[in-house]
Amino acid sequence: MSELRDKFDELRKKGERTLVAYLMVGYPDYESSLKAIDIVLENGVDIIELGFPFSDPVADGPTIQLAHEVALRNGIRSEQVFEASQKIKEKFPDVPILLMTYYNPIFRIGHEKFCELSRNSGVSGFIVPDLPPEECEGLKYEMRKHDLSLVLLASPTSTQGRLKLICEKSDDMVYFVSITGTTGARTKLPFEELRSNLNTYRECCDKPVVVGFGVSRGEHARRISESADGVVVGSLFVKLTSEGKFEELAGKVRELKEGTIIK
Repeated sequence: MSELRDKFDELRKKGERTLVAYLMVGYPDYESSLKAIDIVLENGVDIIELGFPFSDPVADGPTIQLAHEVALRNGIRSEQVFEASQKIKEKFPDVPILLMTYYNPIFRIGHEKFCELSRNSGVSGFIVPDLPPEECEGLKYEMRKHDLSLVLLASPTSTQGRLKLICEKSDDMVYFVSITGTTGARTKLPFEELRSNLNTYRECCDKPVVVGFGVSRGEHARRISESADGVVVGSLFVKLTSEGKFEELAGKVRELKEGTIIK
């Protein structure tokens, strides 16, 4: 069983859903990003997504687009991302680490080398927003050799047939996008529509599903946790990190984690 499946099972037995955090390596600078990662993991985050800076992050909204841009200007490249992952794994050995990366860096470095570097630095798997399930087998071949998990994205517009394909190609979990559009913290989310979409997902797939895009409040986490196996929070955490509001960041993590506890 993979590190991801182990984590979902461990939390489910405790009556909890999984809190996943996204933070960009190198934003607003390298040391601040590592400090923020430490804070979120010390205050309740169960799985960490490391943002891999890229010049054309088409699935991301303004907050994370800026994080990509600044991280690249700061000179953050693959070496720094893998270094950060290794440091995190040494400090938090039981926390699964996912790389949130577009496909171009993987292709440029090469499937085999990228997978080898990832595994050696403690990474458990990849989320690749612009990799369609029909075109993922080349990467999955190398990922299997290195015991890495591929996480694909589903959306409110995914048909049952497509959900089955996404489920088949995803290894240990699926990332369900709560809304059509890009990432970004929101005050309101379409919970009833999301519940219906997740019911459709459950008819097609028995793998754990986490919900992201727009999640920013404990109430969001609570409502989503009624139907999903976990929630993903990114833009809110990235924004607080960029502003140096580390105490508020810690408090928000605790608030969101409380929302994932089933009572």
